[in-house]
Amino acid sequence: MASIDNALDDARDAATDFLNAEGRHPGHVALGVLLTVGFALAATAFASRTVRPQPRYLAEDDAPITERQRGPLSLILPAVFSVTTLSAVRVWNAPASRERAVAMGLWAAAQALNAVWIAMRPASRSLQIGAAMSSAGLAAAFAHEARKLDARAGKLAAPSGSGVHLANLVQKKAEGRPTVH
Repeated sequence: MASIDNALDDARDAATDFLNAEGRHPGHVALGVLLTVGFALAATAFASRTVRPQPRYLAEDDAPITERQRGPLSLILPAVFSVTTLSAVRVWNAPASRERAVAMGLWAAAQALNAVWIAMRPASRSLQIGAAMSSAGLAAAFAHEARKLDARAGKLAAPSGSGVHLANLVQKKAEGRPTVH
């Protein structure tokens, strides 16, 4: 029984550390999780409802198929939504201050802008570049402000290039090899 209690205590401590919730009332932490996840889900739902897949036609039989737009924007936005949401929970749990309000405002603006870009589905290269740059810019501004409050929140919002480096290595090794699909 003691090992179960120790495991629960360890899990609780890990969650408290991850959420930056030391000394915070559980209700405050739960409200922060609900607000950040709820806002991100609402923005995603808004964008998903307004985005209509474009019908495409196969050359052989002209049977319509539908697909969502692909491109750089479709790769960037899901990561921005999810990673900054985890970071925003940590920022929410930081002590109340002007910096926290600025960081949370930047986070909300980034989520709203990303939803607008998804809904607009920019087709031209210049609009896609503008969407990617504005999304990345707001995410960077949020990461900068989050880092002032909590170093780990800033690192979550702006991860290091090691993940990109690893992905590039995997892609380089996979080039020229057959894929399974």
